[in-house]
Amino acid sequence: MRTLVTGAAGFMGSHLVDALLELNHEVYAVDDLSGGYIENVNPKSKFKKLDLRETKETADYIDEIKPELVFHLAADAALGRSQFIPISSTQRNLLAYLNLLVPAIRNGMKKMVLTSSMDVYGDQTSPFSEEMDLKPEDIYGISKAAMEEVTHALAKVHKYDYVIIRPHNVYGPRQNMADPYRNVIAIFINCLLNNKNFYVYGDGEQKRAFSFIDDFTPYILKAGFDDKVNGEVFNIGPCQETTINNLANIVLEQFFDGKEIPENLKPKHVPPRPLEVKEAWCTVDKAEKLLDYKTTVSLEEGIKKMIEWARIKGPQQFKYSENYELDSDKIPSTWKEKLI
Repeated sequence: MRTLVTGAAGFMGSHLVDALLELNHEVYAVDDLSGGYIENVNPKSKFKKLDLRETKETADYIDEIKPELVFHLAADAALGRSQFIPISSTQRNLLAYLNLLVPAIRNGMKKMVLTSSMDVYGDQTSPFSEEMDLKPEDIYGISKAAMEEVTHALAKVHKYDYVIIRPHNVYGPRQNMADPYRNVIAIFINCLLNNKNFYVYGDGEQKRAFSFIDDFTPYILKAGFDDKVNGEVFNIGPCQETTINNLANIVLEQFFDGKEIPENLKPKHVPPRPLEVKEAWCTVDKAEKLLDYKTTVSLEEGIKKMIEWARIKGPQQFKYSENYELDSDKIPSTWKEKLI
């Protein structure tokens, strides 16, 4: 099929492009390279640098390629930072998606696979199930929830198929280690590579579940081609939650291979981030039933694999944003003072 992947130079997008090419699909790939890297892009794909916020340029491109199947992974997963950049967050998520979706419908798109977020559940009681109402806490989650609702509404009128994927915290090789705002495992590892301690927000007892990339890609891929799951929403990721404190211990144990941890590299605690949900993990009963989802990589094994890749890539300099639309003393000191 003539397939388009957005966010194709990013972490999850680039792995998906590889998987599609292995199945001999014609793959078009776009990314604005704001968080992805050109070296992640498979040269067998047809890549174009494109900022989906540009309405006309995006429409012209979709008019040209007329994709039958679209996997939308491009996003600014700002989460906690979105409270201080609400306009940018909305533009990079909801507006960018509409700029893509409208011309895709107009050009006869058959199916959309939208990558959403667990953030749409907000501060409800975990484990989150797909039957729960959408109650996002932050601006990023609000944008993702709106993207889901837009997908449902326009499909009713314009009759395209779709699947919505809500991944757990996916990690692994090719993740952007230079981002100080998100991807906690990548942040922890990159700090250690830079011979710096990392920071834990609040008491560290926040609970999350983490999904290694090899336990994510096969299922978003299957969602694109299995007609039996059209119109469905899926949580994708392991059921086993862990605290951030325990996660920190696993990263340290794997990084130092069980040896003594230098005192200066032990984590430090800082105040909680605004609107951070305390417990967030999901049930994946539905994915197990309809997509044959299985967790195959344990957290310890996945972190070990990511550390091996990260050591080869080498330490990365963290890249901070200089522009906050709402500059405030509520911005975590780790960001404002560039402590990470």
